[in-house]
Amino acid sequence: MSSKSVAVVGVTGAVGQEMLDVLETRDFPLSSIRPLASERSAGKTVQFKGEDLPIEVLGQDSFSGIDLALFSAGASISREYAPLAVDSGAVVVDNSSAFRMDPEIPLVVPEVNSGAIAGHQGIIANPNCSTIIMVVALQPIQELSPLTRIVVSTYQAASGAGAKGMDALRRELAGEQLDDSPFPHRLAGNLVPRIDVVQDDGYTKEELKMTLETRKIMGLGQVPISATCVRVPVERAHSESIQVSTESPLDISAIREAFEKAPGLQVIDDPHDDRYPTPLQAADQDDVFVGRLRQHPDEAATYDLWVVGDQIRKGAALNTIQIAEEL
Repeated sequence: MSSKSVAVVGVTGAVGQEMLDVLETRDFPLSSIRPLASERSAGKTVQFKGEDLPIEVLGQDSFSGIDLALFSAGASISREYAPLAVDSGAVVVDNSSAFRMDPEIPLVVPEVNSGAIAGHQGIIANPNCSTIIMVVALQPIQELSPLTRIVVSTYQAASGAGAKGMDALRRELAGEQLDDSPFPHRLAGNLVPRIDVVQDDGYTKEELKMTLETRKIMGLGQVPISATCVRVPVERAHSESIQVSTESPLDISAIREAFEKAPGLQVIDDPHDDRYPTPLQAADQDDVFVGRLRQHPDEAATYDLWVVGDQIRKGAALNTIQIAEEL
Protein backbone atom coordinates (compact mmCIF):
# COMPACT_ATOMS: atom_id res chain seq x y z
CA MET A 1 0.00 0.00 0.00
CA SER A 2 1.24 3.48 -0.79
CA SER A 3 1.39 5.99 2.05
CA LYS A 4 -1.67 8.16 2.55
CA SER A 5 -2.41 11.45 4.24
CA VAL A 6 -5.19 10.69 6.73
CA ALA A 7 -7.60 12.89 8.68
CA VAL A 8 -9.48 11.60 11.72
CA VAL A 9 -12.66 13.58 12.42
CA GLY A 10 -13.91 13.29 15.99
CA VAL A 11 -10.48 12.27 17.22
CA THR A 12 -11.21 13.00 20.90
CA GLY A 13 -14.16 10.59 21.15
CA ALA A 14 -13.94 6.95 22.21
CA VAL A 15 -14.00 5.70 18.60
CA GLY A 16 -11.65 8.43 17.37
CA GLN A 17 -9.11 7.46 20.03
CA GLU A 18 -9.51 3.81 19.07
CA MET A 19 -8.96 4.69 15.40
CA LEU A 20 -5.58 6.19 16.28
CA ASP A 21 -4.68 3.05 18.19
CA VAL A 22 -5.71 0.77 15.31
CA LEU A 23 -3.83 2.87 12.75
CA GLU A 24 -0.74 2.57 14.91
CA THR A 25 -0.96 -1.11 15.86
CA ARG A 26 -1.73 -2.21 12.28
CA ASP A 27 1.05 0.04 10.95
CA PHE A 28 -1.26 1.66 8.40
CA PRO A 29 0.89 3.35 5.72
CA LEU A 30 0.68 7.02 6.66
CA SER A 31 2.49 9.95 5.14
CA SER A 32 0.74 12.28 7.61
CA ILE A 33 -2.16 12.33 10.05
CA ARG A 34 -4.44 15.27 10.84
CA PRO A 35 -6.45 15.05 14.09
CA LEU A 36 -9.71 17.02 13.80
CA ALA A 37 -12.31 17.88 16.42
CA SER A 38 -14.65 20.67 17.52
CA GLU A 39 -13.64 24.03 18.96
CA ARG A 40 -13.91 22.52 22.46
CA SER A 41 -10.68 20.66 21.75
CA ALA A 42 -8.73 23.65 20.44
CA GLY A 43 -5.28 23.76 22.00
CA LYS A 44 -5.34 20.11 23.07
CA THR A 45 -3.19 17.31 21.73
CA VAL A 46 -3.54 13.59 21.02
CA GLN A 47 -0.78 11.02 21.17
CA PHE A 48 0.16 8.99 18.13
CA LYS A 49 3.30 6.83 17.84
CA GLY A 50 4.79 8.50 20.87
CA GLU A 51 4.24 12.04 19.62
CA ASP A 52 1.83 14.70 20.85
CA LEU A 53 -0.11 15.95 17.84
CA PRO A 54 -2.04 19.24 18.05
CA ILE A 55 -5.75 18.90 17.40
CA GLU A 56 -7.04 21.10 14.59
CA VAL A 57 -10.54 22.59 14.67
CA LEU A 58 -12.76 21.04 12.01
CA GLY A 59 -13.60 23.50 9.25
CA GLN A 60 -14.43 23.76 5.58
CA ASP A 61 -10.73 23.79 4.60
CA SER A 62 -9.69 20.89 6.84
CA PHE A 63 -9.29 18.36 4.03
CA SER A 64 -6.83 20.07 1.72
CA GLY A 65 -4.18 17.52 0.78
CA ILE A 66 -5.98 14.66 2.53
CA ASP A 67 -6.29 11.28 0.78
CA LEU A 68 -8.43 9.50 3.36
CA ALA A 69 -10.88 11.00 5.88
CA LEU A 70 -12.13 8.82 8.74
CA PHE A 71 -15.27 10.25 10.35
CA SER A 72 -16.61 9.47 13.82
CA ALA A 73 -18.26 12.67 15.02
CA GLY A 74 -21.98 12.01 14.56
CA ALA A 75 -24.39 12.06 11.64
CA SER A 76 -24.91 15.83 11.45
CA ILE A 77 -21.15 16.50 11.22
CA SER A 78 -20.79 13.78 8.58
CA ARG A 79 -23.61 15.18 6.46
CA GLU A 80 -22.04 18.65 6.54
CA TYR A 81 -18.36 17.83 6.15
CA ALA A 82 -18.06 14.49 4.34
CA PRO A 83 -19.11 16.01 0.97
CA LEU A 84 -16.53 18.77 1.51
CA ALA A 85 -13.84 16.14 2.09
CA VAL A 86 -14.84 14.34 -1.12
CA ASP A 87 -14.78 17.63 -3.05
CA SER A 88 -11.24 18.15 -1.76
CA GLY A 89 -10.17 14.82 -3.23
CA ALA A 90 -10.41 12.56 -0.17
CA VAL A 91 -12.19 9.23 0.18
CA VAL A 92 -14.42 9.21 3.27
CA VAL A 93 -15.08 6.22 5.53
CA ASP A 94 -17.92 7.33 7.79
CA ASN A 95 -18.77 5.71 11.11
CA SER A 96 -22.08 7.54 11.65
CA SER A 97 -25.60 6.63 10.54
CA ALA A 98 -25.69 9.47 7.99
CA PHE A 99 -25.17 7.48 4.79
CA ARG A 100 -25.73 3.85 5.72
CA MET A 101 -29.04 3.36 3.96
CA ASP A 102 -28.27 5.52 0.92
CA PRO A 103 -28.54 3.05 -1.98
CA GLU A 104 -25.66 4.80 -3.78
CA ILE A 105 -23.22 4.42 -0.85
CA PRO A 106 -21.61 1.06 0.02
CA LEU A 107 -22.22 -0.24 3.55
CA VAL A 108 -19.30 -2.53 4.24
CA VAL A 109 -18.01 -5.20 6.60
CA PRO A 110 -14.85 -6.46 4.85
CA GLU A 111 -15.26 -10.09 5.99
CA VAL A 112 -18.73 -10.11 4.40
CA ASN A 113 -18.96 -7.79 1.38
CA SER A 114 -15.60 -6.20 0.62
CA GLY A 115 -16.49 -6.28 -3.08
CA ALA A 116 -18.99 -3.46 -2.48
CA ILE A 117 -16.10 -1.04 -1.81
CA ALA A 118 -15.27 -0.84 -5.51
CA GLY A 119 -18.61 0.86 -6.20
CA HIS A 120 -17.95 3.86 -3.97
CA GLN A 121 -18.28 7.41 -5.26
CA GLY A 122 -16.21 9.03 -2.53
CA ILE A 123 -18.03 7.86 0.62
CA ILE A 124 -18.15 4.41 2.23
CA ALA A 125 -20.36 3.81 5.26
CA ASN A 126 -19.37 1.84 8.35
CA PRO A 127 -22.36 -0.10 9.78
CA ASN A 128 -23.82 0.03 13.27
CA CYS A 129 -21.61 -1.77 15.79
CA SER A 130 -24.16 -4.46 16.69
CA THR A 131 -24.80 -5.14 13.01
CA ILE A 132 -21.09 -5.61 12.30
CA ILE A 133 -20.68 -8.12 15.12
CA MET A 134 -23.73 -10.10 13.98
CA VAL A 135 -22.98 -10.32 10.26
CA VAL A 136 -19.40 -11.49 10.82
CA ALA A 137 -20.89 -14.52 12.57
CA LEU A 138 -23.79 -15.03 10.15
CA GLN A 139 -21.83 -14.88 6.89
CA PRO A 140 -20.28 -18.37 7.24
CA ILE A 141 -23.78 -19.84 7.69
CA GLN A 142 -25.12 -17.86 4.73
CA GLU A 143 -22.37 -19.36 2.57
CA LEU A 144 -23.56 -22.86 3.48
CA SER A 145 -27.27 -22.20 2.92
CA PRO A 146 -29.25 -18.97 2.36
CA LEU A 147 -30.65 -17.44 5.54
CA THR A 148 -34.44 -17.33 5.80
CA ARG A 149 -35.01 -15.77 9.26
CA ILE A 150 -32.98 -14.00 11.98
CA VAL A 151 -34.05 -13.25 15.57
CA VAL A 152 -31.50 -11.44 17.72
CA SER A 153 -31.40 -10.07 21.26
CA THR A 154 -28.45 -7.85 22.10
CA TYR A 155 -26.73 -7.18 25.43
CA GLN A 156 -25.01 -3.89 24.65
CA ALA A 157 -22.24 -2.37 26.75
CA ALA A 158 -22.28 1.15 28.19
CA SER A 159 -19.51 2.15 25.79
CA GLY A 160 -22.04 1.90 22.97
CA ALA A 161 -23.08 5.35 24.21
CA GLY A 162 -19.49 6.56 23.84
CA ALA A 163 -17.09 7.85 26.47
CA LYS A 164 -19.98 9.47 28.35
CA GLY A 165 -21.67 6.06 28.64
CA MET A 166 -18.60 4.46 30.17
CA ASP A 167 -18.17 7.42 32.51
CA ALA A 168 -21.82 7.22 33.61
CA LEU A 169 -21.56 3.52 34.44
CA ARG A 170 -18.35 4.01 36.42
CA ARG A 171 -19.89 6.86 38.40
CA GLU A 172 -23.04 4.87 39.13
CA LEU A 173 -20.98 1.89 40.29
CA ALA A 174 -19.16 4.29 42.61
CA GLY A 175 -22.50 5.20 44.17
CA GLU A 176 -23.30 8.49 42.43
CA GLN A 177 -26.85 9.51 41.54
CA LEU A 178 -26.57 11.07 38.08
CA ASP A 179 -28.56 13.94 36.62
CA ASP A 180 -26.63 13.86 33.34
CA SER A 181 -26.75 10.18 32.39
CA PRO A 182 -27.03 9.24 28.69
CA PHE A 183 -29.30 6.35 29.72
CA PRO A 184 -33.06 6.67 30.45
CA HIS A 185 -32.69 4.67 33.68
CA ARG A 186 -29.88 3.85 36.07
CA LEU A 187 -27.68 1.23 34.39
CA ALA A 188 -25.62 -0.11 37.30
CA GLY A 189 -27.34 -3.23 38.63
CA ASN A 190 -29.99 -2.88 35.96
CA LEU A 191 -30.99 -3.65 32.35
CA VAL A 192 -32.48 -1.03 30.02
CA PRO A 193 -34.45 -2.51 27.08
CA ARG A 194 -34.39 0.66 25.00
CA ILE A 195 -31.50 1.92 22.88
CA ASP A 196 -32.11 4.99 20.69
CA VAL A 197 -35.51 6.43 19.82
CA VAL A 198 -38.69 4.30 19.95
CA GLN A 199 -40.54 4.25 16.62
CA ASP A 200 -44.31 4.20 16.02
CA ASP A 201 -44.32 0.40 15.71
CA GLY A 202 -42.61 0.00 19.11
CA TYR A 203 -39.20 -0.98 17.76
CA THR A 204 -36.26 1.33 18.40
CA LYS A 205 -33.96 2.93 15.84
CA GLU A 206 -31.16 0.63 17.04
CA GLU A 207 -33.33 -2.40 16.32
CA LEU A 208 -34.30 -0.98 12.94
CA LYS A 209 -30.63 -0.40 12.08
CA MET A 210 -29.87 -4.07 12.72
CA THR A 211 -32.69 -5.13 10.44
CA LEU A 212 -32.13 -2.80 7.49
CA GLU A 213 -28.34 -2.76 7.59
CA THR A 214 -28.07 -6.55 7.78
CA ARG A 215 -30.30 -6.92 4.74
CA LYS A 216 -28.19 -4.42 2.79
CA ILE A 217 -24.79 -5.84 3.75
CA MET A 218 -25.70 -9.49 3.24
CA GLY A 219 -28.07 -8.99 0.31
CA LEU A 220 -30.96 -10.61 2.16
CA GLY A 221 -33.84 -8.82 0.45
CA GLN A 222 -36.89 -9.03 2.69
CA VAL A 223 -35.72 -11.91 4.90
CA PRO A 224 -37.55 -11.51 8.25
CA ILE A 225 -35.27 -10.05 10.92
CA SER A 226 -36.38 -9.15 14.44
CA ALA A 227 -34.12 -7.45 17.01
CA THR A 228 -34.48 -6.55 20.68
CA CYS A 229 -31.65 -4.30 21.88
CA VAL A 230 -30.85 -4.06 25.60
CA ARG A 231 -28.28 -1.91 27.41
CA VAL A 232 -26.44 -3.86 30.13
CA PRO A 233 -24.05 -2.77 32.93
CA VAL A 234 -20.92 -3.94 31.11
CA GLU A 235 -18.30 -1.36 30.25
CA ARG A 236 -17.06 -2.73 26.94
CA ALA A 237 -18.01 -5.36 24.31
CA HIS A 238 -21.49 -6.22 23.05
CA SER A 239 -23.05 -9.70 23.28
CA GLU A 240 -25.80 -11.12 21.09
CA SER A 241 -28.09 -14.13 21.31
CA ILE A 242 -28.98 -15.07 17.74
CA GLN A 243 -31.43 -17.56 16.31
CA VAL A 244 -31.14 -18.13 12.57
CA SER A 245 -32.95 -20.34 10.08
CA THR A 246 -31.61 -21.54 6.73
CA GLU A 247 -33.14 -22.66 3.46
CA SER A 248 -31.74 -26.20 3.87
CA PRO A 249 -30.96 -28.12 7.08
CA LEU A 250 -27.27 -28.04 8.01
CA ASP A 251 -25.22 -30.36 10.14
CA ILE A 252 -24.07 -28.52 13.26
CA SER A 253 -20.52 -29.76 12.68
CA ALA A 254 -20.52 -28.12 9.24
CA ILE A 255 -21.48 -24.78 10.78
CA ARG A 256 -18.76 -25.11 13.43
CA GLU A 257 -16.17 -25.92 10.75
CA ALA A 258 -17.29 -22.90 8.71
CA PHE A 259 -16.89 -20.70 11.79
CA GLU A 260 -13.38 -22.03 12.41
CA LYS A 261 -12.33 -21.16 8.84
CA ALA A 262 -14.01 -17.74 8.71
CA PRO A 263 -11.88 -14.58 8.80
CA GLY A 264 -12.25 -12.38 11.87
CA LEU A 265 -14.09 -15.04 13.87
CA GLN A 266 -12.93 -17.18 16.80
CA VAL A 267 -14.83 -20.17 18.15
CA ILE A 268 -15.02 -20.69 21.93
CA ASP A 269 -17.58 -23.46 22.31
CA ASP A 270 -17.32 -26.05 25.06
CA PRO A 271 -20.11 -25.13 27.49
CA HIS A 272 -19.64 -28.33 29.53
CA ASP A 273 -16.22 -26.95 30.47
CA ASP A 274 -17.59 -23.40 30.83
CA ARG A 275 -15.90 -22.25 27.63
CA TYR A 276 -17.97 -19.68 25.75
CA PRO A 277 -17.38 -16.03 24.80
CA THR A 278 -17.80 -13.30 27.40
CA PRO A 279 -17.46 -9.51 27.15
CA LEU A 280 -14.30 -9.54 29.28
CA GLN A 281 -12.68 -11.96 26.83
CA ALA A 282 -13.69 -9.90 23.81
CA ALA A 283 -12.73 -6.46 25.16
CA ASP A 284 -9.86 -4.87 23.22
CA GLN A 285 -9.76 -7.81 20.78
CA ASP A 286 -9.97 -7.55 16.99
CA ASP A 287 -11.98 -10.72 16.38
CA VAL A 288 -15.64 -11.54 16.94
CA PHE A 289 -16.17 -14.59 19.17
CA VAL A 290 -18.87 -17.24 18.76
CA GLY A 291 -20.04 -20.11 20.97
CA ARG A 292 -23.08 -21.88 22.46
CA LEU A 293 -23.84 -23.27 18.99
CA ARG A 294 -26.99 -25.42 19.10
CA GLN A 295 -29.40 -27.09 16.71
CA HIS A 296 -33.01 -26.18 17.45
CA PRO A 297 -34.76 -29.26 18.96
CA ASP A 298 -37.95 -28.79 16.95
CA GLU A 299 -36.80 -27.14 13.71
CA ALA A 300 -34.25 -28.93 11.54
CA ALA A 301 -33.00 -25.78 9.81
CA THR A 302 -32.86 -23.45 12.84
CA TYR A 303 -29.81 -22.81 15.04
CA ASP A 304 -28.97 -20.80 18.15
CA LEU A 305 -25.62 -19.13 18.83
CA TRP A 306 -23.98 -16.62 21.17
CA VAL A 307 -21.77 -13.91 19.70
CA VAL A 308 -19.55 -11.34 21.44
CA GLY A 309 -17.41 -8.54 20.02
CA ASP A 310 -15.75 -5.32 21.11
CA GLN A 311 -18.03 -2.73 19.57
CA ILE A 312 -15.51 0.12 19.85
CA ARG A 313 -12.82 -1.96 18.16
CA LYS A 314 -14.32 -4.29 15.53
CA GLY A 315 -17.73 -2.64 15.79
CA ALA A 316 -16.34 0.77 14.83
CA ALA A 317 -12.64 1.70 14.61
CA LEU A 318 -11.16 -1.55 13.30
CA ASN A 319 -13.87 -2.06 10.69
CA THR A 320 -13.22 1.50 9.46
CA ILE A 321 -9.47 0.86 9.12
CA GLN A 322 -10.08 -2.49 7.42
CA ILE A 323 -12.18 -0.69 4.82
CA ALA A 324 -9.31 1.78 4.34
CA GLU A 325 -6.87 -1.10 3.92
CA GLU A 326 -9.12 -2.65 1.26
CA LEU A 327 -9.16 0.70 -0.52
